[in-house]
Amino acid sequence: MNHDHHGAAWQRVSAAARTGGFTLTVACRACADDVDADFAGATLVVAGELRLLATVTDERARVVEDAQLVTGEGPCTDAYTRRAPVDAVDLHHASPRWPAYAPMAGEHGARSVLALPLIIGNLAVGAMDLYRCEPTPFTPVQKDRASAYARILALLALEEHPHLLTSQSRPAQRGPQGFPPTVHMAAGVLAAKHGLTPDDALARLRAHSFRHNQPLLHTAEQVLDTHRLDQLD
Repeated sequence: MNHDHHGAAWQRVSAAARTGGFTLTVACRACADDVDADFAGATLVVAGELRLLATVTDERARVVEDAQLVTGEGPCTDAYTRRAPVDAVDLHHASPRWPAYAPMAGEHGARSVLALPLIIGNLAVGAMDLYRCEPTPFTPVQKDRASAYARILALLALEEHPHLLTSQSRPAQRGPQGFPPTVHMAAGVLAAKHGLTPDDALARLRAHSFRHNQPLLHTAEQVLDTHRLDQLD
C-alpha cells in the first residue's frame, strides 16, 4: 500500500465525514470524486455467497450494480473471486467477457469500469465498482488511489456489518450463489404457487428483472406483495 495515497484518501474521507459521518456512502462518494469516476457502488459478500448492495452514489449506480445480481456476472464478482482489481475500458466491447451484464450496464450509461476487492488481512468482504460514462481508462495513479479507498471501505464495511467477521466462509464461486433474503423469500412464493424448484423460481425472478429492466429486489418485493409476477410466462 502506498502510504501517500492511503493518507490522502483518509484526508478526503475525513473532510467529507464532517457533514455526512464516517460511512460507506461517504467514502464511496469521496473515492468517485477523487479518481474522476461518474458513479460508483459497493457490494458485500457474506460467507462467500450472499450479495448485499452496501452503498451507491446515485440511482444509476444502483441499477448497474443490481444488474450484476440479475445476470450473475460482472466486475464485482470477478474482483471478489480473484481478490484482484478488474477493469474494462469499454463495456461496449466486453460482451464476450460479461455477455449479459455488459449490455445492461451500457444501457444505463456505464462505459468504463474499475472493480476493486474489499479486503482486510485475509478476509475478503466484497468489492467496489467505479464507473465512467466515457471509454476513458483509469490511470495507474488513479488505480493506486482507488485501492487505498478500497481498504477504507473494507474497514467501514466491517464496522457497519460486523456479522461479516463471524459468517462461516465458503469457497468463492463465479456468479451470485446467494441473494438478499427478500429474493429467496420471493422465489419460495413462486415455487410454491407454480410447482417450481427453488432454482427455477429464482431463474424466473432474474429473467423477469432482465426482461423488464428493473432491479431484482423490486421484482422480489412485487412478488411478496402480490404473490405473482406480471406477465409470468
